[in-house]
Amino acid sequence: MAITLNNGFKMPIIGLGVWRMEGKEIKDLILNSIKIGYRHFDCAADYKNEAEVGEALKEAFDSGLVKREDLFITTKLWNSDHGHVLEACKDSLKKLQLTYLDLYLVHFPVAVRHTGVGNTSSPLGDDGVLDIDTTISLETTWHAMEDLVSSGLVRSIGISNYDIFLTRDCLAYSKIKPAVNQIETHPYFQRESLVKFCQKHGICVTAHTPLGGAAANTEWFGSVSCLDDQVFKGLAEKYKKTAAQIALRWGIQRNTVVIPKSSKLERLKENFQVFDFELSKEDMKLIGNIDKTYRTNQPAVFWGINLYA
Repeated sequence: MAITLNNGFKMPIIGLGVWRMEGKEIKDLILNSIKIGYRHFDCAADYKNEAEVGEALKEAFDSGLVKREDLFITTKLWNSDHGHVLEACKDSLKKLQLTYLDLYLVHFPVAVRHTGVGNTSSPLGDDGVLDIDTTISLETTWHAMEDLVSSGLVRSIGISNYDIFLTRDCLAYSKIKPAVNQIETHPYFQRESLVKFCQKHGICVTAHTPLGGAAANTEWFGSVSCLDDQVFKGLAEKYKKTAAQIALRWGIQRNTVVIPKSSKLERLKENFQVFDFELSKEDMKLIGNIDKTYRTNQPAVFWGINLYA
C-alpha cells in the first residue's frame, strides 16, 4: 500500500524508522524487516547510523534479497549543514552506499552553526542556548534542495517539523513543491489543522512518532504514551489487535504515512500487520476525541531553547 506523491513517485504508507538503532543490531533488523515486507526506511544524518544502514542495504542488494528500485530510502539534512546542502547529501549517499535518495528532508526549520559536514552536532553558545545561524534563510536552503533534484541525486524533497506558516512560505517560494512534511502526529497530538493544510496542498504527511514515542520518548523526555489510554485498550480487545496496531491503522486511515520504530523482531512483524482490518468511522471519531495536543518529542531538552514556543 502506497501514497502517490505530488511528483508521481509512490511512497510506501508504512516504513521503519531507524532512530536510536545502533551498530551491529541494524543489519539484522533491516534485513529481517525486508523479509517481513518493509520497503520504506527512514534515516537521518543526525541518527549517526547511516554507514551501518548502508552496509545492511548493500548486503540486501548483493544477496538478491531485494533490488534498489524496490526500496524507498529517506534521509535528512541536519541543522548544521543548511549552508552545505550538496556536500551533506553526498556524504549521506556515500555512507548509505546509494547513488540516489528517494526522499531528502530538511530535518528542522532552523540553521545552526556549521560544525563540518557529517558532524551533526547541535552547538550551544556560552549561554547554553542553541547557536542559531541567522545568515541562512530557509528559502536559500530550499533552493539548494531543489538543485539536488535537478542533478539527479534525489527524486523527491520535503520538509520536516514545519508548522502551517513555514509550510505555506515554502509553497510560496518553491519551484519544486515539498512532497512530504514529516511531523510528530499521533492520537495524543493529532494536529488536524496542519495535516489538513498539507493534504489540501498536495503535501504528504509522514508521522515520525505514530505511536506517541512509546518507551523511547518516555526515556528521553519523560512523556506519556497514548498506547496506555483506555480507549486503545478497548479497541485492541474489540478488533483483536494490539494498541500499537490500532494506532498505526488510525494513522493510515488518515492518509498519513507511518514510520514506527522497533528493535524487536516480533514488534516489527506486529507493526506491519495492519492491512487486514479497518477501523469504523465511529472508532476513528472515538480516537479523534482523545487528542491532548501533547507533544512527546522535546529537543529543547538538549538545545536550551524551545523552537515550538
